[in-house]
Amino acid sequence: MNTLSYDATGAARKALEQHLPALVEDRVATRIFAKDHTLWGPDAESESAIRLGWVEAATVSRSLVDGILELRDALRAEGVTRIVLCGMGGSSLAPEVIAGTAGVELTVLDSTDPEQVGAALADRLAETAIVVSSKSGSTLETDSQRRIFEQAFTEAGLDARSRIIVVTDPGSPLDKASRDAGYRAVFNADPNVGGRYSALTAFGLVPSGLAGVDIAALLDEAEEAAEVLNEDAPENIGLVLGAALGGTSPLRDKIVIAEDGSGIVGFADWAEQLIAESTGKLGTGVLPVVAGPNAPEVISGAEDVLVVRLVSTDADVELGENEVAIAGGLASQMMVWEFATAVAGRLLGINPFDQPDVEAAKVAARGLLDAQPEPTPANFTDGAIEVRGGEWLGGATTAADAVAALLAQLGTDGYLSVQAYFDRLAYSQLEGVRDELAAVSGRPVTFGWGPRFLHSTGQFHKGGPAIGVFLQVTAASATDLAIPERPFTFGELIAAQAAGDAQVLSEHGRPVLRLHLTDRAAGVAQLQEIVSSLASKAASATES
Repeated sequence: MNTLSYDATGAARKALEQHLPALVEDRVATRIFAKDHTLWGPDAESESAIRLGWVEAATVSRSLVDGILELRDALRAEGVTRIVLCGMGGSSLAPEVIAGTAGVELTVLDSTDPEQVGAALADRLAETAIVVSSKSGSTLETDSQRRIFEQAFTEAGLDARSRIIVVTDPGSPLDKASRDAGYRAVFNADPNVGGRYSALTAFGLVPSGLAGVDIAALLDEAEEAAEVLNEDAPENIGLVLGAALGGTSPLRDKIVIAEDGSGIVGFADWAEQLIAESTGKLGTGVLPVVAGPNAPEVISGAEDVLVVRLVSTDADVELGENEVAIAGGLASQMMVWEFATAVAGRLLGINPFDQPDVEAAKVAARGLLDAQPEPTPANFTDGAIEVRGGEWLGGATTAADAVAALLAQLGTDGYLSVQAYFDRLAYSQLEGVRDELAAVSGRPVTFGWGPRFLHSTGQFHKGGPAIGVFLQVTAASATDLAIPERPFTFGELIAAQAAGDAQVLSEHGRPVLRLHLTDRAAGVAQLQEIVSSLASKAASATES
């Protein structure tokens, strides 16, 4: 195990001084590992009683390893060397981090964008098996992905049943249907672990192990970390991080997670969904912001921002004011952050194991799919961008005016959320607008790809403090894909998901600017130019 270590300054250091003595005295660490469901108050007891299996995941999951490795070897003997993961939220983010850090190929399909789905289908189908991961077994995105791959395998003359592996809770609808269908393998995960805490369960291990990760070593490291965390001591790094995340006073509710040489690929994206979905509810919570080590938020000095740097164990890091540095191996860090999020929930007075507002966007999307309404007319069109917004748009006549008008809605404690509903792999360059928008607005900016963020930060946006403004970017597609045995296409599904989320956000009183790119390449380039121009003007104004 890479040695776990931490450092903290400013408000974070004061939070440790304030909360660690009580956390130790109340035996919070050992009570978590004893699965004490009373730690988060009476209202949370029924949920927490069935959501604490993650504390022993490293041990319980050990029995899965041989079966995963045997299946991997059998698939490779058949020429199947490419694994595609069909999953959302915690079911996809953890395997993506695990495989990326290990340097093995895993195609993560956590999108309903027809072009991204089409690209996954077109790549080496004859060498491909899919892992369908869904805790409930009813996730719409995952079911749609399974259907189209099953059809593609059959049409290519391949035995679809031999290419489909399923991970789900025992007794779920998917569990029974998969066994009845005769799919290659069905792995059951511990039902007492929520999706975002499932990194070291079957959801994280099956796709990673099939892709080639040494999952036994991962569990070895996690077991060592669990021993460290199961101590009522002020040096317990999980208690330390939990106190920093949820215990600053006044609360620094924007947690900027900065990758700063940890060597763990994409860890901040995984931590983002863990923290946002766990804490963003009842009008409170902390918003994780994924950023680089020199991002505008890191150097802003804002009173509501806490910076957490992910560093290597041998790094000599000089922290700024109000910062935390955390170092450790991948499995160790996963255990620490799951534990710390549970501790932060106790300090914040919320239940870190439910997600009451996630369902709202799903219901709205389903309603739009069933009703098939005409698209809301655009306020106006500028080049390759159709603009839709509320009365706050004022006299805006260009997309640049519209973005500026949205930023004008930001309060001094607010944040901007950019939500892009299209192919995150082909248009990854769009993420570059995040830093520029943070510089222009002077406020934290999150960037999420839809629909995957709906299973993570989507909870915070609707259930957390009502301080966000939202820039939603959708895009026309040159092609569409029918979903077998469904009355809608992938294009219609992602459009409904975007419109449904915008509807729910608007109903919650959040300003939403919807920019629809009528041409993807041209629209992305135009939006990048708009943001760059705004950034240049802001920089010039600052200099003068």
